[in-house]
Amino acid sequence: MIERVDFVGFLTEDVQRAKRFYTEVLGLPVESEGEHDLELTLGQVTLDVFDPSSIGQPFAPSTAGFALRVADVDAARSELEAKGVLFDGETIETSVCKQAWFKDPDGNVLMLHRRFDA
Repeated sequence: MIERVDFVGFLTEDVQRAKRFYTEVLGLPVESEGEHDLELTLGQVTLDVFDPSSIGQPFAPSTAGFALRVADVDAARSELEAKGVLFDGETIETSVCKQAWFKDPDGNVLMLHRRFDA
């Protein structure tokens, strides 16, 4: 039945602005690019950033977001802050992980994340 996740998607109102953020700030490589969307390599999954107005659909940012695994949350946060990324509150440490929340330019929620057992 289900084999794997092929891609996850975020909506954007400006594909070129999203491209600058995801490639220049986060350092993700482009897999493919069209007039209304952009596919980026995000570890083992593809991130599809799509302008819904191109098919007459409304834009809405994802508030659920997703976690980006990094080796060191504090170091990755410092690096992104130096590039102008604003974080939502302090870094959180739970009994199982460390996490720091931020948004892309369209308001889609992202998290730097590291499990302690990984």
